[in-house]
Amino acid sequence: MTEQPTSYERPQGVDPTDPRGALLRAQASAPGSAALPSATAQGRTEDTPGAAPRGQGTGSAPAGSEHSQPAAAEPLGVSSAGVEPGVEEHRPRPAPESIPVQPGAQTRSEPGPDGQERRTGQAPAPGRPTPMRRDGDRLRFVGAATRRIARGLDLDEIVMGLCRATVPTFSDAILVYLRDPLPVGDERPVADRVVLRLRRTDRIPEERDTETGFAALGLPPPEAPELSELSAAIAELCEVRPGGALAEVLRGVRPVFADHPAARAALPELLGEDSQLDVPDGQRAILAPLRGRRRVIGAAVFIRRPDRIPFENDDLLVAAQLATHSALGIDKAVLYDREAYIADELQRTMLPETLPRPTGVRLASRYLPAAETARVGGDWYDAIPLPGSRVALVVGDVMGHSMTSAAIMGQLRTTAQTLAGLDLPPQEVLHHLDEQAQRLGTDRMATCLYAVYDPVSHRITIANAGHPPPVLLHLGGRAEVLRVPPGAPIGVGGVDFEAVELDAPAGATLLLYTDGLVESRLRDVATGIEQLREKLAVTAQLTGPDHPPPLEALCDEVLDMLGPGDRDDDIALLAARFDGIAPNDVAYWYLEPEDAAPGRARRLARRALARWGLEELSDSVELLVSEVVTNAVRYATRPVTLRLLRTDVLRCEVGDDVPQLPRLRQARATDEGGRGLFLVNRLARRWGATRLSTGKVVWFELNHG
Repeated sequence: MTEQPTSYERPQGVDPTDPRGALLRAQASAPGSAALPSATAQGRTEDTPGAAPRGQGTGSAPAGSEHSQPAAAEPLGVSSAGVEPGVEEHRPRPAPESIPVQPGAQTRSEPGPDGQERRTGQAPAPGRPTPMRRDGDRLRFVGAATRRIARGLDLDEIVMGLCRATVPTFSDAILVYLRDPLPVGDERPVADRVVLRLRRTDRIPEERDTETGFAALGLPPPEAPELSELSAAIAELCEVRPGGALAEVLRGVRPVFADHPAARAALPELLGEDSQLDVPDGQRAILAPLRGRRRVIGAAVFIRRPDRIPFENDDLLVAAQLATHSALGIDKAVLYDREAYIADELQRTMLPETLPRPTGVRLASRYLPAAETARVGGDWYDAIPLPGSRVALVVGDVMGHSMTSAAIMGQLRTTAQTLAGLDLPPQEVLHHLDEQAQRLGTDRMATCLYAVYDPVSHRITIANAGHPPPVLLHLGGRAEVLRVPPGAPIGVGGVDFEAVELDAPAGATLLLYTDGLVESRLRDVATGIEQLREKLAVTAQLTGPDHPPPLEALCDEVLDMLGPGDRDDDIALLAARFDGIAPNDVAYWYLEPEDAAPGRARRLARRALARWGLEELSDSVELLVSEVVTNAVRYATRPVTLRLLRTDVLRCEVGDDVPQLPRLRQARATDEGGRGLFLVNRLARRWGATRLSTGKVVWFELNHG
């Protein structure tokens, strides 16, 4: 059997200085070298000088090739150490996708007659990496190192990749400095001065140091724990002085040796005047500027110990490649972080910052992006207070999870809020949302569910546009998937939407969600909805039939049903606990639009407050009710409504058929009117006016004991 070469290269000749060439020449000149039966029996190709080269029929490597495999040790009569005296052991090939093994502990440079290295005259330290002597070694190292650097996505990963790729293969220690703050893209730096901050250091671990420890790098012995790292021995911040030596080196962009006149003056400025790090003499340190797309963003210092072979001129090219790839990667990482920050801020500003606290209902919500690397999507939820103590509950999902989807979501959410302010029925809101989506584009599709809860009547009206149905968790623990017409998605056009009115008993919880919660590659929508219903029923059993589960804990339990492969889409979740308003806490009247209406309103309000035990509020309520009802009957043509609600506050609502909203103004001394809203603004806890499809409602609230 013939053993094939293991290298990717096909050398054309033999380097006369290569010790493996000496090994092959010694084999060819030894007695009996023309036929080595023992070697052939072990599967080794004969290294005959006249053998045909690769590709001419023999399949063996050329004689003297640097990639030909050495024979077994015993037939060649080598020494007990495994290597023939005066001949170097064959160096193993590195794995193709890893950093080369050539500077590893098993490699030794060619020893001279006195046992020292031929190139340096120094004895190699045991376990110490040796330099790269061939261009192929450097190319393989640069390829592996740049791949490792390119794997990083954020700033820390890229800097760590640079450190891990160079220590100990290329250097014994590395210092990485970056500008503080780092400039982003084409933005001009905030400060005129340039400040470099030590971002990361790395060195050969303690167990691989020589017996002198830090002394080999010019550091004192680590007597104190704070000196166990390089960062404790040098300054963390460095201000680049304009026109200084460090500024000149950074402006030159090219890496330079530490013994270069410019670098000799720049290193003390970079490391700090009080630095305890003594850079070794000779070409054992390289100062490499890190230049991004438009400007220098930092610097890297590669250091070798005094007992190691110094850097060569070709190592400057290696340092330049490492610095260039690292700087460009850092530039892109900073840009990516800025874009992710913008997307995250866009998403958060388009979602409600806080949920309102309407009367008779408690709310909780959750939002989860599809992935940490894409924190922007088209899912949204909202809760909008409506006149009459009602609240609109909205949840929607725009196709996709991109910046475009988020922008469309923001426009649809704003449209829904505007339509809710007009107090339109749910089906009309979806109809106008469908028209708005068509105006935005022909491919703007979304699903939406719009519900209006009335705490006085304990009813809820729901309209659906292609969205998954809501789930109602009753007080006894029964979970029910509400039967609502599915409807067509928003953006289809030409489709009528239908609304249904259902009971919303006190203590029940309505759960609105997007399809990311119930649909994934591992399950369909129907299966996910059934699992959600079962999850709610099981959670309700933990608190008993008479106590509903807390809203926040309920939302967390619902999200726990997601498995590792269930996060394919964004998830928006809105939970509403219906408390309602008891009938005996509501007082409602109709008043004819006549001059006697304000007086009758005062008497009705006084009786209701006496029935509720709130006589201390009679004077304030009678005054404010009289002012608001007077403004209403002055222009109304139909009966005026008056309603008092007793919850945690006392709320008064006056409705009429005039759409114009009143506005607060400062009355002049000669004006006979215009002071009613001024009194309301001074005495009421809160007040407001809302336009309805049939007119308007003016309301105010007062605190009670």
